[in-house]
This record gives sequence, structure tokens and C-alpha cells, in this order.
Amino acid sequence: MNGPLTLDTPHGPARVHLRPVEGPAAGVLLLGHGAGGGVAAPDLTATTAVAGEHGLIVGLVEQPYRVAGRRNVAPTHQLDAAWEAVVAGLRERGLLAANLPLICGGRSSGARVACRTAAATGAAGVLCLAFPLQPPVRAGREPRPSRLPELEAVPAGVPVLVVQGIRDRFGMPPAAPGREVVQISGDHGLKSDRAALVAAVAGWLPQPLGVS
Repeated sequence: MNGPLTLDTPHGPARVHLRPVEGPAAGVLLLGHGAGGGVAAPDLTATTAVAGEHGLIVGLVEQPYRVAGRRNVAPTHQLDAAWEAVVAGLRERGLLAANLPLICGGRSSGARVACRTAAATGAAGVLCLAFPLQPPVRAGREPRPSRLPELEAVPAGVPVLVVQGIRDRFGMPPAAPGREVVQISGDHGLKSDRAALVAAVAGWLPQPLGVS
């Protein structure tokens, strides 16, 4: 396939940059971008590479607001609806084979979307890069609620990996049954230790793929 795939969603077209693998695929990994960034973020690029080495087709998903050239992130319900429409569109086109596990994930905002929609998309696993647990407190304003309920929205039995920089200003999510949290050097950008990021993802991928 040449160029990105454009899929209709209730909130405008989304784009999916597909990275195929040679030979039979072990699964599919869909990754979303951060609120103000794109699919070329360093942690997404590193994750795409290691997933390909493990036989996963990777789809890097651009939300409609980014496709339209807007930098301000869309409302939560729009992000979730668009993501679910992308998954449905890929299934309709036969690009998500029924016999292949689907892992959903992303960085920051994209990780939140993957968690909130895990049940609706039938995700076999959720990969969170720099999950923004607690928005930083702004001077003169009340603290905003923790986003831990979004992590906890992933259905029981679906493995979750969170890779978090130890200096992330959004805090450190807690581990829980079925949820592994790997702390690596760096901040919210996860740019400081690519090797640790790759090792964390590579070590976790067998779980949602059902490989012992």
C-alpha cells in the first residue's frame, strides 16, 4: 500500500500509516499520537520498530483534528469515536484479520484513548507510553482529577503496559494486577533511554500475543 490510508470517522477523516511485516503477521498494533504531537514522535518510532521485529503490523493513527491541521486537541468523546471508527474501518477492509490479536496504544493522549476504548475495540492488550496520570497544577487553580479511572477502564484480563519516565511531570501511574508499569530515565517525552523503552515493550509483547 502506497501512502497513508484515509478512513472516515464521525468527526472527519483520520489517517492510518500502515507498516506491514514480511511473512505471516503475529498481530496488529495501533498507536495514537499525543495531544499536540504527531505519529513521528521518538517513542512511537522506537515502538514501531520493535513491534515489527516481533511480527506485528503497525498502524500509526492520526486523529481527524490533526489531519485537518488543528493543534488544539479535540474533545474526549470525539477522540474516542474517531478511534473506534478507525478500528471498524480497518476491520471492514480486512486489514484486521479476526485471527490476529489487536493491541491498542499510543503516547500520552493516545494512550488515554486506547484505555477508554479497549472494551469497544476488543483490544487484546493496551500499550501506554507516557500516560498523563495527573495534569500539573497551574498557579491559582484547583488540581484537576486524576486520570487513573481511564487506566482502570481497561477490561479485566487485558494486559496493560505503561512505560513512564521517572521525571514525568504528569506523575507515575501505579501498577496493578494485569497492569505493568516500567519506569525508565527521562521525562514525558521518553527520549532519554530508547534502549530501555525498546526492552520494556519487547518484554511485554508476548502477553497480549498469547506467546509463552
